[in-house]
Order: sequence, then C-alpha cells, then structure tokens
Amino acid sequence: MSAPLRQAVVDLDAYRANLDLVRGWMDPVEVMAIMKADAYGHGLEPIALAAVDAGIRWIGVLTVPAALRLRAIGVGEDVHLFTWQHDPALDFRDAIDSALDLGVSNVAELQRVVDAVDHRPARVHLGVDTGLHRDGSSLDDWPALVELARDAQRAGRIEVVAAYTHLAESSDEDDATAVSLFDRAVEQAEDLGLDLPMEHVAASLAGLTRKEYRKDMVRMGANLFGIPGADGVSAADLGLEPVMTLTASVAKTKRVSAGTGVSYDYTYRTSAETTLALVPVGYADGVPRLAQGRVEVAIGGTRYPIAGRVAMDQFLVDVGDDDVRVGDTVVLFGTGEHDETTVLEWGEALDTIGEEIVCRIGPRVPRVYQGHSVEGRVGAYLRGEHA
Repeated sequence: MSAPLRQAVVDLDAYRANLDLVRGWMDPVEVMAIMKADAYGHGLEPIALAAVDAGIRWIGVLTVPAALRLRAIGVGEDVHLFTWQHDPALDFRDAIDSALDLGVSNVAELQRVVDAVDHRPARVHLGVDTGLHRDGSSLDDWPALVELARDAQRAGRIEVVAAYTHLAESSDEDDATAVSLFDRAVEQAEDLGLDLPMEHVAASLAGLTRKEYRKDMVRMGANLFGIPGADGVSAADLGLEPVMTLTASVAKTKRVSAGTGVSYDYTYRTSAETTLALVPVGYADGVPRLAQGRVEVAIGGTRYPIAGRVAMDQFLVDVGDDDVRVGDTVVLFGTGEHDETTVLEWGEALDTIGEEIVCRIGPRVPRVYQGHSVEGRVGAYLRGEHA
C-alpha cells in the first residue's frame, strides 16, 4: 500500500504521557503548557484540547488571537490562557471579556489594558526584564509599572495575577543573577503596596535542571513535545516520547549511470550506477536546503543521506541497488525506535535545535492525529463538531 504523499503524524498519547511525566517532576509546582507557534507546529487546537483533557489548567499561547481561538472551540475559563506578545494596535476588550491572562511589560501597554476594561477586571501578569532583553519591564521603569498596576487594582480595573521573567539560560551564574534581580523586583513591588500572588520564572530547561527556580509555576514547552533542550540529552534519556513523526512516500524512482549530476547545481554526483528516489517534501514544507549531505532519512529501515540540493517541493536520495519502490514510506524523522533519525539529530546536523525543525513544518503537510487521546473533545474538534 502506498504511503500518503506527505504527513506529520502527531501522537497525542505521547504528548499526554510527557505531560504526566513532567507534571510529576514539577509537583507541587503548577505547569503551564506552552503552545506558541501553533503548538510547536503540532497543531494548536488538538494539542490544547488533549492537554485540557489531561488536567492542564494553564496554557501559554503568545498572542491574544491564538488564545481566542481556544476559547472559541470550548476551552473554558477554568483554563487560564496566558498571552504576552501584543500587537501595538490591539484592542484588549475581547481579551478581557474572555478572561485571558495578559503579560504586560510597560506603562503604556498596561494603560491600554486598563482603558479597555468594561464590566470585568483584566487579568494581568507583570513582566520583568532580568537580562534577556526581549520582554519585560526594565528595572528602571519597573516602579512606575507597579504603581499603575497597584492603583488600577485598587480601582477594580485589573487583577494582578503574577510577576514573571524569562531566563537567558546562558550559564548558571547569569541565571542566578537574573533570579536575584527578579526577587528584588518582587520585593520592590511589595514595598510599593502591590501583592503578587504568583511568580513564574523558569521555562523548559531551567524548570528541569534548577528546582530552586521553579517558584509557583514552570512554563513547559519543548519537553512536552519530546524535544529536550539540554545539550547531549535525548528524549529517551529523560523518558520523554517524541510526539511528531514526519513521513512521505517515494514519488518516483529513476535508474542513472555513474557520474550523474543530481538536483540543482550538481552539488552531488553519483559514484556508480544507482537508483535515485524522489521524496515529495522540500524547503516549502520545512526541510532546510542545508539538509543536503547532513541529514539521513529512512526507507524500509535503512538510512539514506539526502543527495543534492533540497528543492522547494522535493529532494532526492541515492538508494544504490536497494529495492526501493514508488509508494514506499520515507521517514524523515520519528521516535528513533526503529533507528530512524530523530528531530534532535536533525537539529544537531543542521546546527540548530529540534524546536526549529518542527516549527518549520509547513501547512501543506497534513497533521494526522493518533492515539487513544483522539477521543472526547479532541475527536469532536477533528470531526468539526466543536463549539
């Protein structure tokens, strides 16, 4: 039987198993499941519904529109949806009315939130920049942000839920300095009369390796998808299960002679008479052009390197004299259980991280969901029966 032209198989049971494992490690600290970038390319709605069914009550989705998508499919207000990157022109009214948790980093942003409040207070997390220099208030501007938040809360306009920061994870010393700055900012807020009920600092790597940084909640992303961020650590080392397997089918085969140039620029030439197999996945689907000669794919349990330039829609592999036929399944990356390449190996081969690889997988690659977790609300959503 022929394999699908291309597909990304998402194992929701693996995702749920990773959730259970990580929550056990973090206990009694709360876990926020991070699902930015369409749940790291796995599909936001099915992943979120699977997480909610597993008992997750905090989800991070980066933007207000992404969070509103989840409210629209029935993720109720018992699940806190945290967003922290806001369009400067965003009208916060829908976000406030939908009880979204809004990460706020400066006075102007907070004032826009306060001005948008109508019949219910806005839920606000105050961000502190402790050295990453992306999100968060500078330490110089922090007192003014705190004072506005304090006054707005006293007026019933907002509910301050938490203070948060993000670590650079460049070294233990740098992270220790960042946490010390965060702790001082929290103390300063309390001195200014603002109570901060929760604190969240650590993301996936720091959450795993530095228990003292877990505070009240840890934001977990890549680990939940079976993509650990620690150098030299595999998913199997931690007991995590890779969630996505990327496959395609052999679309064509062609017998060629020795010395044949392959794909654009003839950067690869065959060393002997051989068979070339065409795989219908290219850089438009997320396979980097740099994968040539660096990455191996598996056909029938045998690994073959990508031969020649990766094109927009396809690449070739040199399979020698092996009996490879049209319709055979090509595993680009998977769990590694059958000696196929894993997404971590892709990252290492391409001098990047596994997260980048899965986030690259484009929309014309269908996501196919499997596992016992494809039931209940997940199954209803996939059948188009959601609210």
